[in-house]
Amino acid sequence: MLRLFGFSLIGPVATSAALALSVGAMANEAEVVELTQTGCQFVEPERKDHGYKTSKKADCEKINGETEKGRLAGAEVMELKAGDYVFRVTNKNVPYPLGFWIREKDYNWANPIHKATKISVSGGGLTTGKSRDSSVKLKPGEYLFSCPLNTTPNYRLVVTE
Repeated sequence: MLRLFGFSLIGPVATSAALALSVGAMANEAEVVELTQTGCQFVEPERKDHGYKTSKKADCEKINGETEKGRLAGAEVMELKAGDYVFRVTNKNVPYPLGFWIREKDYNWANPIHKATKISVSGGGLTTGKSRDSSVKLKPGEYLFSCPLNTTPNYRLVVTE
């Protein structure tokens, strides 16, 4: 396992046929990036678990409304090389299903052109104590990742050649 900017990378890991069918076909090998979700946050970019207690999305909206700006100012920006990745997200202790969403920084979900031309990968149904993989081919540029179901901040990812 390699630690890069506070993020765990395991690889190369060949994606299985089942995984490729469930999260989008990727013929190449992919690096695995492990991320941990706790209440209202991803632990790795913030380098600590704040221990926020949440029983519903609205709890995180309130908590992040009060703390997000300062937390993001100190958060690490993930840096990766262009290529194929599997983001393995674990719901450590949140008592409701979570998800994961990675997209290009300027992606607008309401813009039909963006849906056809921009990178955006998401998934949900991540229950307490479980992990889920999301595969994506990243090209150079800036990205954001978050969980809309757990209302986390939008964390930054920079992809280089």
